[in-house]
Amino acid sequence: MSEPASISSGIAARYATAIFELAKESKDLKALEADVSALETVLAENKEFSALIFSPVYSREEQGSAVSAIAEKMKLSSTVANALSLMASKRRLFVLPQLASALRGLIAAENGEITAEVTAAKALTKTQADKLAKTLKATIGKDIKINATVDESLIGGLVVKVGSKMIDTSIRSKLSSLQNSMKEVG
Repeated sequence: MSEPASISSGIAARYATAIFELAKESKDLKALEADVSALETVLAENKEFSALIFSPVYSREEQGSAVSAIAEKMKLSSTVANALSLMASKRRLFVLPQLASALRGLIAAENGEITAEVTAAKALTKTQADKLAKTLKATIGKDIKINATVDESLIGGLVVKVGSKMIDTSIRSKLSSLQNSMKEVG
């Protein structure tokens, strides 16, 4: 991991822990989860918001007032709105994507869930995703949330990452393994 990315994730982790603990203390985890979803959506869909949080052109005051107005319009909880205002005053809004990810992880851990990163050659159907989640739950013993992506270069099969474990059943992997073993023979 590069040093700037490491610094950003460290900053995000500290803010996420503080926000999570405040929400947990006030028994407001459902609102926090809704706020995280709303922030992830606005980060993904709104280019102007991304420009606001990443651009050094805006002053602390401009970022702070803009973030306060956005938080009010999005009806974010006071905990998250106050944290965003603090982050704007400290020029730390650039870690918002990592903050949302860290908060998502803390909420999932509190709910006893684990996220499985699944890469498939074709989009998984709802039935396939549910069956995979059940199979993984039986193996791991915790509720599994599937985060599925598509990579057509896999040709077929799946690559499943749960925590530090990875299961690669893709045809691309099997072909690569076959190619390596053929090189060793000949």
